[in-house]
Amino acid sequence: MTDPQNLLTITGALYAAGVFFFAYLIRGIAGFGSALIAVPLLTMQWPLAVAVPVVGLLDYIASISHGLQGRRLVRWRDLLPLLPFSFVGVQVGLFFLQRLPTVELAVALAIFIFLFAIYSLLPLPPLTGSRRWAVPAGFLGGMVGALFGTGGPFYVIYLTMRGLDKSEFRATAATIFMFDGGFRLISYLLGGIYGCYTLMGVALGLPLLAAGMAVGGRIHLTLSREHFVRLVSLILIGSSIALLVRYGGF
Repeated sequence: MTDPQNLLTITGALYAAGVFFFAYLIRGIAGFGSALIAVPLLTMQWPLAVAVPVVGLLDYIASISHGLQGRRLVRWRDLLPLLPFSFVGVQVGLFFLQRLPTVELAVALAIFIFLFAIYSLLPLPPLTGSRRWAVPAGFLGGMVGALFGTGGPFYVIYLTMRGLDKSEFRATAATIFMFDGGFRLISYLLGGIYGCYTLMGVALGLPLLAAGMAVGGRIHLTLSREHFVRLVSLILIGSSIALLVRYGGF
């Protein structure tokens, strides 16, 4: 089932198209979360080493769209300390992506998504912290992003600790994703990861990205943030359990 040649079948292409539309519908509503949804669902059909770079490039395109719109609101003094550690993390993640077995990576991905979803559901008090937290947040964000297509949770936690307002948070997060995604894309290209199947996946995903984000932007105006976060968390829990059952032998 985890064969990139599924892209060449009608059933495989329709499945991937549905995943892309749903993932970027979520991104259009919340501004994040597309990779957390798309990568585990795509790995039910594709190898992780194909799904991650495909979603990485699509997410980068989405981040550019959001980042340019809010560039005047970016909190650079909190963003810049992240970047060198994010770059190092990307290199470490890329090293493991090319060398670790797919099964172990998929199980690690499932556990990571499950823990993040549970965290999102917990009624935790607001987090606060200094810019020193940019060191682990940047490194883990870059490494997990290179491995699984998204380091967003670590960046989001860091920005939450820094107490940005809603507009600054959205603009700064989008800009972080632009830099982080750029680091990953360059590393993927230098590592020879982009090939025929990954480029086919990107071509399939682009129109679904545009459609999903357009529809999601409209839904955003009518759906409460609290209800949405709960819905996404439940979906992530379901996808992580499915991965654990499939690859972990549970």
